[in-house]
Amino acid sequence: MTNEQYKYLLSEHDLPKQWYNINADMPVPPTPVLNPQTKAPITPEFLSVLFPMSLIEQEMSTERYIDIPEEVREIYKLWRPTPLIRARRLEKALGTPAHIYYKNEGASISGSHKTNTAVAQAYYNKIDGTRSLTTETGAGQWGSALAIACNFFNMDLEVFMVRTSYHSKPYRRVIIENYGAQIYPSPSTRTDFGAQFLTQNPESPGSLGIAISEAVETAVRSNGEKKYSLGSVLNHVLLHQTVIGQECLKQMDMADEYPDVVIACVGGGSNFGGIAFPFLHQNLTEGRDTRIVAVEPQATPSLTKGLYAFDYGDTAKMAPILKMFTLGHDFVPPPIHAGGLRYHGMAPQICMLYEAGYIEAVAVPQPGTFQAGVLFAQTEGIIPAPETAHAIRAAIDEALDAKEKGEERVILFNLSGHGLLDLSAYDDYHQGHLVDDALEVSTDDIRSRLPEVTL
Repeated sequence: MTNEQYKYLLSEHDLPKQWYNINADMPVPPTPVLNPQTKAPITPEFLSVLFPMSLIEQEMSTERYIDIPEEVREIYKLWRPTPLIRARRLEKALGTPAHIYYKNEGASISGSHKTNTAVAQAYYNKIDGTRSLTTETGAGQWGSALAIACNFFNMDLEVFMVRTSYHSKPYRRVIIENYGAQIYPSPSTRTDFGAQFLTQNPESPGSLGIAISEAVETAVRSNGEKKYSLGSVLNHVLLHQTVIGQECLKQMDMADEYPDVVIACVGGGSNFGGIAFPFLHQNLTEGRDTRIVAVEPQATPSLTKGLYAFDYGDTAKMAPILKMFTLGHDFVPPPIHAGGLRYHGMAPQICMLYEAGYIEAVAVPQPGTFQAGVLFAQTEGIIPAPETAHAIRAAIDEALDAKEKGEERVILFNLSGHGLLDLSAYDDYHQGHLVDDALEVSTDDIRSRLPEVTL
């Protein structure tokens, strides 16, 4: 063992004071967001049923930097800045000449990156007079983060958790309840859509699209008493996550290196956008050529096998219509353990960049991701969440490719959350119960289920 540096730590004074908005540098024209009823471009008045005006303004903003309110920065200081760590033990195990770095967002108070936007969304809702929020959650990381944030700002919260995760990850439910929020398995009988869906599909494992529908219906039916909050996909959510990449830029400078490739898992796109967008800014404005790689499950391969088209953001067709790579709004994915990656679509900003060739995407199998997660735990000591194990799988593959080619390569990935509440998933891996849920996709079938949009 050597005395070479492992960790690159920033002080509270280095905490970003602004979020970076990639809309200011987007190299392709933005795609419109459509009203699900009229299919016309959406208006702030429609969005105001779901979101406070301050977040709507951020959603549509083209300002390059948006100030982070001091109240939000003060809460960020409970865990930010997060460490950047050189994975030297993993490098040694792989025998690779590559240098592997990871940003440890599992160090946050909720155990994942989700808290970055949860605190911001709760704050903006609070100052706009919102008293209660409703949301969906997949594996429970987002629900946990928003429950913490709502507790900080004395707001009520209802969470609809994808049914298969609700039952397989009971301790996330306990965390959410511990912070005073109410949580229900989705589909549920608490909403008209959920009850109707259960009648037709009583054994449904649920999906993020269904849970979104229930949360949106709850907000819409509240007559203004509740707003809807989401943990991924929309522009303002990815905006709040860019504290990750901005810190990484400073920390890579401390390490006297710069990444050849930046990697993150993708479900809706928030942790990917958070680390990738500041590096894309460098590519777009400073002439850098860092490869940006999004990693998704083979069971939900929206980017790699989906259709780039307008589709509803939820199953019940109540959320806005977005142009994205989609598997169809009524798609119900296999009940893989990476519950946070089981969304049928993808953030429009990421889809535009992928379609235009500014980022790459790969899909990896479930058993291989857990194999990577176990190796990471055995070498670096951290048990990663199943979601972020996808990024680790891709980082390992990059490092092995560098080894085969005899190339030095600097690899940076986002460890978006720890897996201490996902041990049943690791038990399934060790017991040989995991299945390889690679999905066969027919784009003609997807196309037949999409809304008719004429612009």
